Amino acid sequence: MKKALVLGGTGGSGKAIAEELLGRKIPTVILGRDLTSLEKLAKEWGNPKELEFVVGDVFSPESLIPYFEDADVVFQAANVSYQEMESKLLLLGKSVMKAAEETGKKIVFVDGVYVYGKNPGYPVEEDYPYLAHTKKGKIKVEFAKMILSDLWKKAKPLIVRLPDYYGPTSKLAYLNPTLDGLATRKFGIFFGSLQPKREYVYLPDAAKMIVAIALQENSFGSNWNIPGGMISGNEIVRIAETHLGRKSKVISLGRFTVKLSGIFDSFLREVVEIMYLMEDPLQLSGRKYLEKIGPIPRTSFEDGIAETLDYIRKRSSAK
Repeated sequence: MKKALVLGGTGGSGKAIAEELLGRKIPTVILGRDLTSLEKLAKEWGNPKELEFVVGDVFSPESLIPYFEDADVVFQAANVSYQEMESKLLLLGKSVMKAAEETGKKIVFVDGVYVYGKNPGYPVEEDYPYLAHTKKGKIKVEFAKMILSDLWKKAKPLIVRLPDYYGPTSKLAYLNPTLDGLATRKFGIFFGSLQPKREYVYLPDAAKMIVAIALQENSFGSNWNIPGGMISGNEIVRIAETHLGRKSKVISLGRFTVKLSGIFDSFLREVVEIMYLMEDPLQLSGRKYLEKIGPIPRTSFEDGIAETLDYIRKRSSAK
């Protein structure tokens, strides 16, 4: 890979992917819609010579094509909010795919697990059927089918699927309110029960896997799972308290509380329908990656949570 383009590179997963690309000395272009956010990121990273920032509109193929033409692989990490998913997700996907088709580029879509539906009781592999039962899940199924359809003759897409994630670059993950609260001496908010083990992937590990997949010519045209590790909310709090050297307070939000809060908060109103993933967590199988790529990067939760907490504290003290 001589040059990469990252769409949505100021977001959690996009930023992690860009950091991994730069760590491999791969010239990287980050496309964002907000010049201020791009300039802030450039300052944070010290303007490395392999990095370039451009402003563009992911909803406009014409805006994207000039940047696609100059890249070997495009990483699509831009997203839309839960509130806008029904009206904008397919528009985003079609715009990006049209640019990839026009330029004949390889493109990696970063997505989640909603398409699989409820937990079947065993780790899900890539050939598991799409059994989405929620509104968001069904939209994601339509999105995935469109990306990997026969409609495209020149574009070479693939989809990577992540469970919930955490890490220094994370912004909108469900674990953010927990770790943010713990790191800043406030109370943490945890979605769902603290008792069951759920799957989380450390974003730098996810980025390593995503880039490794993209470097393989035969990876394209299919789904790839990005597995993490299983851990309970109580274990996360214990690790955080040990690292911080103090006891902390964490409030667990169940379905009823989230639904009630949704009366006043549009984001929480949308979260209710995916609470099933927090009540009976689904787990991804990493067998395909292990067999076709190699060993799965696994930063321990102790190290990953510590690094995330330290980053949050540093960011908070800098404000």
